[in-house]
Amino acid sequence: MIQEQLSSLDSVNLNLGSGTGLIMSVVLALIMFGIALGIKASTLKDIFVKPKSIITGLLLQWIGLPLVTFILIMVLNPYLTPMVSLGMILVASCPGGNISNFMSSFSRGNVELSVSMTAVSTVVAPVITPLNFWLWGNLYLKFAALSGTMTIPHLVIPFVEIFRTVFVILGVPIILGMLTAHFFPKFAEKVKSPFNIFSIAVFFVMVLGMFIPNWRFFIDYIIFIFILVLIHNLCAFGTGYAGASLMKLPRKDRRSITIEVGIQNSGLGLTMLLNPSIFRPEVWNNPETGIMYGGMLFVTAWWGIWHIISGLTLSSIFRRYRIKE
Repeated sequence: MIQEQLSSLDSVNLNLGSGTGLIMSVVLALIMFGIALGIKASTLKDIFVKPKSIITGLLLQWIGLPLVTFILIMVLNPYLTPMVSLGMILVASCPGGNISNFMSSFSRGNVELSVSMTAVSTVVAPVITPLNFWLWGNLYLKFAALSGTMTIPHLVIPFVEIFRTVFVILGVPIILGMLTAHFFPKFAEKVKSPFNIFSIAVFFVMVLGMFIPNWRFFIDYIIFIFILVLIHNLCAFGTGYAGASLMKLPRKDRRSITIEVGIQNSGLGLTMLLNPSIFRPEVWNNPETGIMYGGMLFVTAWWGIWHIISGLTLSSIFRRYRIKE
């Protein structure tokens, strides 16, 4: 029953508008520029003097979360469709989310660690994101082909195009933001907070704007996607907290790593999905071949809204309990 519903979801053509991908790319770049205004060389230096926490966090982000996601897909495989599963892998392959630094601060976590993780994972995203999606996506498709679930034998990823897209959207704004913070520190400090609030609000409105023209589809399928993203997101938070606790990191660091691993930059995933040079319509959205990626879009888009709700909820819980150490 559930798999049949999700199968029909794959073939849904969302009404997103012709310029949605470009607008989302611009908004995401502005968000990353705003985040970079708060990144200083001294902050990064202090974190890397004692690198245990950031190395643990990045390994959980780059290896732990994709691995846990793959295991979760295997467990839920009888209920999932290939495109929904690939959507989960795509989200897990993205770098840390663009509001994790605010949440880390609100939760009384280690803000410097959070900012450093965001910066490093974002800068390395042009390599790590396509690599993880290719690796875990192909592992899943091989399993799906053996079980008769999927007919695509191999996942071809345009690494060069993804690298170019991710670097322009994430890498360039991060570099420009850090240069601005370095050469114009007073200006950067003055505009940092309002710029971040404005850009994140615009992004949130954009995601909602994608839902409004397609509200009927989301009403029909939201219960399945909601539960799936809820479970996936909880596993992401759990991966961060369990890994940081296992390494016996300070409690402030555990909070920040938990949030960083649980808050994914799903906006980047949406931008990639809407880029016809990366996910070519004749391959990924072709009724003739029966390969439609509606499930990937639904999962990625709902992540963009849900992780804000869950992240703020978790941050509020953390905030209620002061750290004694």
